[in-house]
Amino acid sequence: MKTVDPVYRTMYAELVQRCLDASFVTDLSTAGNFVRVPVKGRVYWYFEEAQPKKTRKYVGSSEDPEIAKRVEAFQEIKEDLRSRRKLVSTLTREAGLTAPDRFTGDVVEAMGAAGIFRLRGVLVGTVAFQTYAGHLGVRLPGASLQTGDADFAQHYLISSSVEDTLPPILEILREIDPTFRETPLRSDSGHTTQFENATRYKVEFLTPNRESGDYTDHASPMPALGGASAQSLRSLDFLIHEPIRTVMLHRSGVPVTVPSPERYAVHKLIVASRRKSDANGVAKREKDVHQASLLVEALEATRRTDDLAKAFSEAWGRGQHWREAMLKGLSLMPPKKRQEVEDTVRKALVEIGEELDGFDSAVNSKS
Repeated sequence: MKTVDPVYRTMYAELVQRCLDASFVTDLSTAGNFVRVPVKGRVYWYFEEAQPKKTRKYVGSSEDPEIAKRVEAFQEIKEDLRSRRKLVSTLTREAGLTAPDRFTGDVVEAMGAAGIFRLRGVLVGTVAFQTYAGHLGVRLPGASLQTGDADFAQHYLISSSVEDTLPPILEILREIDPTFRETPLRSDSGHTTQFENATRYKVEFLTPNRESGDYTDHASPMPALGGASAQSLRSLDFLIHEPIRTVMLHRSGVPVTVPSPERYAVHKLIVASRRKSDANGVAKREKDVHQASLLVEALEATRRTDDLAKAFSEAWGRGQHWREAMLKGLSLMPPKKRQEVEDTVRKALVEIGEELDGFDSAVNSKS
């Protein structure tokens, strides 16, 4: 896998920092103030404004050092949109890093401006995968990046405790395309987890399953999602645990929160094992394992296999069902690629001194 020149990696890191700093200016008025607010035994940063009426917006945990730094520097932050546009252009045209299609970029940008990431939502799916090219400093093949939807995830406990909410989701999306409409779940028509436009582009909301069993067809009301509910999915808690802040290369850069690439890779193995066997399911399954293998290769190329080993070990330790799903996901890869991925995982586990119960015997028996 080709890595990008260190000059461009430095440029991307600068863009990330500048976008995160600028997000406070574009989302929060300099006329307001940051205040610490206790909520259910924990302390969070909120942004308080007195005019035209007193309001508070959730910003994040008081324990997050990155937020603390930007709170301290708030008065010094200045918008530099034109300069950042040049950075984005250089990174996409010269460095060959991945940019989303214009419509997807506009959707994510609008959701970000509305507060989805401030309220600790996480961008997931292929749109999140696209951001790993810049984050890891590698060139990802275009076939793995195609998508017709944008997916966002949020924990129910966060949604119910931040005491803040997005504007109505349909209003946000109709500012981009007035043909967007609600598409309630067939099995739970009282709740809307998905929105679709005339070209069948989908925006969907997801949340980790809080119950035992498979609740894929059930919706969870989400107080912070502007009237939208979220579809409950198994293993999503693993994916969105300790997400990363990065930038989507759209316009002047869009700050986003996405899963860590190592968790995304392991999660895709699990998701692939659960796909249906119809034509649509098979196509998604192939994309899942392809993205997983690409990220394993990228993590190896950028010397981040320690992170991969830790994520793999954590998932393996969740029990027999998880192990079976991970092994099945590996078995769905082409033989040569599967062998490469397994070898990378083995070597990484050795390097961090981790030995997984039954892993070697399981993969060897399938060889």
